[in-house]
Amino acid sequence: MTPVKSRMGWDTEPLYLIDGSAYLYKAFYAYPDLQRSDGFPTNALYILTRLLLKLLQEEQPVYAAFFLDGKGPTFRHELLPSYKGHRPRMPEDLAAQIGPLKTLLDALGLPNEVPEGLEADDMIACLSRRFRDQRPIVIIGGDKDLNQCLAPQVCVWDPSGKQEKLVTADSFAKQFGFAPTIWPDYQALVGDSSDNIPGVPGVGPKTAEKWLKRFPGLETLRDNRERLSVKEQEKLVPHLDDIFTYRQLTRLRTDCCAERDLDGFAVQGQDTGALRSFLQEYEFRSLLRDHFREEGAAKQETNARIAASTTEIDPDSLAACEVGLYPDGESFVLALAGKEYRPDWDIEHWVDHLSRAERVYLPSLKDLLVADSAWEGLPYARCFDLSLGAYLLDPEQRSYSWDKIRQRHQNQLETHPDNNALSIMETGRILRRELANSELLSLMQDIELPLVGVLVRMEKRGLAIDLEAFRRFLDEVQEELDGLTHEIYDLAGQEFNLRSSQQMAQVLFGDLELPTGRKTPGGVPSTSSQVLEGLRNVHPIIPKILRFRTLEKLRSTYLEPLPQKVDDTSRLHTHFNQLATATGRLSSSGPNLQNIPIRGEFGPRMRQCFVAPEGSRLVAADYSQIELRVLAHLSQDPTLLEAFTQGEDIHSRTAAVIMDIADEHVDSEARRQAKTINFGLLYGMGPQKLSRELGISLNEAKTFIQRYFDRLQGVSAFYERIEDAAKQHGYVTTWAGRRRLLPDINSRNANLAQQARRMAVNTVVQGSAADIIKMAMIEADGDTELADAGARLTLQVHDELLLEVPREAAETAGKRLAAIMASVADMDVPLAVDWGVGTNWAEAH
Repeated sequence: MTPVKSRMGWDTEPLYLIDGSAYLYKAFYAYPDLQRSDGFPTNALYILTRLLLKLLQEEQPVYAAFFLDGKGPTFRHELLPSYKGHRPRMPEDLAAQIGPLKTLLDALGLPNEVPEGLEADDMIACLSRRFRDQRPIVIIGGDKDLNQCLAPQVCVWDPSGKQEKLVTADSFAKQFGFAPTIWPDYQALVGDSSDNIPGVPGVGPKTAEKWLKRFPGLETLRDNRERLSVKEQEKLVPHLDDIFTYRQLTRLRTDCCAERDLDGFAVQGQDTGALRSFLQEYEFRSLLRDHFREEGAAKQETNARIAASTTEIDPDSLAACEVGLYPDGESFVLALAGKEYRPDWDIEHWVDHLSRAERVYLPSLKDLLVADSAWEGLPYARCFDLSLGAYLLDPEQRSYSWDKIRQRHQNQLETHPDNNALSIMETGRILRRELANSELLSLMQDIELPLVGVLVRMEKRGLAIDLEAFRRFLDEVQEELDGLTHEIYDLAGQEFNLRSSQQMAQVLFGDLELPTGRKTPGGVPSTSSQVLEGLRNVHPIIPKILRFRTLEKLRSTYLEPLPQKVDDTSRLHTHFNQLATATGRLSSSGPNLQNIPIRGEFGPRMRQCFVAPEGSRLVAADYSQIELRVLAHLSQDPTLLEAFTQGEDIHSRTAAVIMDIADEHVDSEARRQAKTINFGLLYGMGPQKLSRELGISLNEAKTFIQRYFDRLQGVSAFYERIEDAAKQHGYVTTWAGRRRLLPDINSRNANLAQQARRMAVNTVVQGSAADIIKMAMIEADGDTELADAGARLTLQVHDELLLEVPREAAETAGKRLAAIMASVADMDVPLAVDWGVGTNWAEAH
């Protein structure tokens, strides 16, 4: 990458000022499980080492300094005692890495400092002000507070993300419309949740930007407050005194380094011996290899020769050994004891020989099983699936292919890239160690690996559909669509493309002059369903368009494409995605059979088209309110525990509790409201959405939510525990120990932090429910009673399982499946299961 100095066109050597504390925390929470083989945490240390080595190599700074926040309170705590008061203490695993970090900085010859009673940002701002007239300044950090340091010869550069960010005074002014020096004023208005700075209630970024463009600075804004609208004045005036205090909190100091001399920030030469020892001590093998290239290159050449020289192997040598397996076209490459082999065995012999190994590292077990069912003979307990391991460690990546996994771990590998089998084994060992450190090995071995075979067998079986029923349904829908099209054209007074949002916007808001709602990012009035629902009673064309859209989705998503995807026995075969969701829930694609409508006008009719073959029946069994039952168990809330234990209707019980009414007086409307609240709060629903869902005022929605948490204090305390744990560890865990990383939980961006808090609760509850249904699938697939009855799993949809079973054994299989599902997890509330039998899915459900 071109050095910043060259990109900025500077002739003088810049001074690089590094906000070490920001990167330290960011690295710690982004990679929480990276450890040395003895368990010593190295996550923050590794990321910072990689960043600093790259910085020194590419930028070759002459002057630079690395800063960490000083210990103890700062002047900001005197101004506002609650400043950063909600932040937990530095985690022990992070504190343990501070000493080694200083060792690294000394080995790199990089000046570093921990200013007493100051934050790193203050030191950076002060030095930036002191030296910016002498030479350019490159501030390396991602903290938005550093924006106020921007000046003609000062830029802020963050090279740590997937895409680097380089901000200059000019680019800042273009984005915000005011000078960088006004940034503390802006922060005072909008607040900063990460630092516990309240800001002005009701004032967000857009309002603050608008005010400061008109009145640059709090003093100017205060003196011209009469020129604001009445509503704006009501927001601002009560907080005029506070915002000047908030500005003092957000304004960085520039008066604390008057005695500093530039020579004190001269980068010294690296201590090669000390750096090599450091990289070896903390097992940063890839960095050691890359930094000391000659030694690494020689080893790579040796590995490359190994691949070319070994082609035969004695199968007995695999016994009780670890091996790596790489599928290479029609053949396989085997890694064993530092060498690679390409034996000419058929699949049965591969399975037989590999079954002797202690452990087989492979990119994807599912790919093998899909390609040839003979691989089912390989004991899953002996396998280590890299794709599953990488997914469990970081479930929000887009791809878990071998190429992507190798790319992510290439800096940790010593093996030559051409040696895929050896690389697979080395990467597998790294992932297995990380899984063990994260207490995820049992989840992989007991649930995820056994589930692979279950899913492959379900995919191969598929689900039968009634092609004639699909055709009749499609004909009816198409006939109504044709009629609606003509009616809409008549009401519009013209023909237009009903599937074009742009043409529809012109007709509705231009020609018919209907009131516009929101606009798209391109500035065109939105024709979203939410906008049109708000106009339903404004013009008769709107209900017609909404009906058209509903039917068109039914036609284009299900009725036309699904019959085209069947095999020659009229069965659909979906692909179950085990590596697709952060909560652990399964999804399906090609086609997606998990979004088939269940209820409403078309749900039953749609499910009638999915049928059992002649002589068979479908058995559908689904958990009743499993997520609320999981919530009751995990939260130990007395109200929820009692309601489920006594078999009460949970929504009616909740309605009675939060609405202060007797159980017998709970009507259908009260139950509906309670149901919306019960499920909505699980998914982080706020008062605005709740008010829309229930058709009540915002204040009423806030009251409902407050009452819910006041009356169900066990739930309230549980939510707080989840949030505190997420903030402390950077992740949350489910019933089975599944983790979801939440790097934004401590973000200074209030929106990101709030989103992470919602994810935390949702992941624990929904992810635990996903764990339970997976356990039930494994039990059902391996159950001898179901097997003897000829019952076979064909589909999983969230909390529901579908069996195909001979007609005479359907009732027996249904009872057995329900019993398995109800007993698969030991909980303090019963797991209720509803089940039924039918010739089609609708009857069974």
